[in-house]
Amino acid sequence: MTLFCAIAPADADDVASFYRGKEIRFIVGSAPGGTYDLIARAVARHMGAHIPGSPSIIVQNQPTAGGMVMTNQLYALGPKDGTAVGVPLNGIPAAPLLKPNFAHYDAGKLIWLGSTTREPYVAYVWHTAPVQSLADLLTKQLVVGATTPGSTMVDFPQLTNAVLGTKFKIVPGYGSTPLMNEAMERGETQGVAALGWEAVKAQLSHFLADKEVKVIAQFGLQRSATLPEVPLMIDLAKSPADRQALAMLFSRTEIGRPLFLPPEVPADRVEALRRAFDATMKDEGFLADAKKIGLDIDPLTGEEVQKLVANLADTPPDTVARVRAALNEK
Repeated sequence: MTLFCAIAPADADDVASFYRGKEIRFIVGSAPGGTYDLIARAVARHMGAHIPGSPSIIVQNQPTAGGMVMTNQLYALGPKDGTAVGVPLNGIPAAPLLKPNFAHYDAGKLIWLGSTTREPYVAYVWHTAPVQSLADLLTKQLVVGATTPGSTMVDFPQLTNAVLGTKFKIVPGYGSTPLMNEAMERGETQGVAALGWEAVKAQLSHFLADKEVKVIAQFGLQRSATLPEVPLMIDLAKSPADRQALAMLFSRTEIGRPLFLPPEVPADRVEALRRAFDATMKDEGFLADAKKIGLDIDPLTGEEVQKLVANLADTPPDTVARVRAALNEK
């Protein structure tokens, strides 16, 4: 099978022998029913068939502190044999820079298996809001609902306010994105900043079709092919330093929906799991499941994610300090 072409025959036999009859745990750093959880379960249903030895895969949820507790535990305690895979929120790679007192891991030493999709994050407004364009946002206040500090819905607009001069007024405390959207609909807020496009499509398709909701900007390192007419927030950067500060947070849109192993997993198992992930991204059954939950697959290999995380870790200290100050991180 082509799956094993990158693994020496003896190594493939060793990997198959290790995994045969075993169970792999996908530990999701968010609650059941959310997008990360649904994606993890879709991958779990199909990836085992592409791993030598065909192990079964189960999904567990550990959402405490946005998955940071899960990541800390896997990094320090494992198991480090390839039977436990972390499925974190995409802010986890930047957390050691932003929250070093809580993130007790080196994101560059985590072994990244891949990501199911890059995903643009967008700002959108209700049709009666005073802001109807990105240009408006530089001169008029926009009241946006959010969940909690540390989420993209708080951190992204807070950073663009500090770096670009946008005028988001952030109202945190909503328990979920549907509650934020309901608040926008009844006039309690005027929009939402930095929610993943997949969630926006799923939750607001009828409002988008009826033009009651308008997407005014996207957050990311490059303009998404799915939103070619929507302006890119980072293009407002006035200097390389501004762009670097924005890129430090916006990189999570490129990292997307990743999976990782803790350090010290044997190299042959890492290779087998990375190639199994790649094969799953092309698996017809997986693609059908992804379509059912409205997910557009745009995968990255483990090597690509590893490089993105390494670049993030190399962010200059003065840029890290600037971003931390903008987010009021002590």
